[in-house]
Amino acid sequence: MKSKLKKQDQKLLRNKYDSDNIFDIPTVRKCSINNKSLKFIAFDQVDNSKRNSEEKSIHFFIDDDKFNKVYDKAEKYFEKLAKFEVVLTPDFSLYADMPLAIQINSVFKNRWCGAYWQDLGFRCVIPTINWGDERSYEFCFLGVEMGSVVAVSTLGSRREKDLFIKGYKKMMEVIKPIQIFCYDEPFDEMEGEILYVEYIPNRGG
Repeated sequence: MKSKLKKQDQKLLRNKYDSDNIFDIPTVRKCSINNKSLKFIAFDQVDNSKRNSEEKSIHFFIDDDKFNKVYDKAEKYFEKLAKFEVVLTPDFSLYADMPLAIQINSVFKNRWCGAYWQDLGFRCVIPTINWGDERSYEFCFLGVEMGSVVAVSTLGSRREKDLFIKGYKKMMEVIKPIQIFCYDEPFDEMEGEILYVEYIPNRGG
């Protein structure tokens, strides 16, 4: 049975963008990076004039409740983000002890935001990749073109290093990224061209 929604309610379906997988997770097209020394700020710091600059780039390696609105009310935030050189897709949580349905939804929202921003003409959108345990490998790498530039974070992964490295190796096998932005210190075991992004705690300034 197909939906019979009014035009203004179509965003409920979230089915506008191309997908190549059974979960209909949208595809984020790959973009190239010439500047390997990008300066990143967190999404919740965009309005801080001391840190705000079009030459900087935006990451979402913060608590979900600080950025859920970029998916829930996407039309309200694209102008704020469009001026930046690079925007990473939102890092919606993907914990191993979450129900798989919620994990899949987190990946969908991540890629949907990326496809939405690309559709609006953002200069460069980089997919953020995360994973839970082996069960998530079926869907957590979907919606990303092979040979893309991607972003990961090791923040909070020190206690579960083995789980992180196993997923990282699977990502390298499936996506074969040409470059990997790594938020916080990379592990020695991480292969590929790693572009380190310094973790700067938010001290309210």
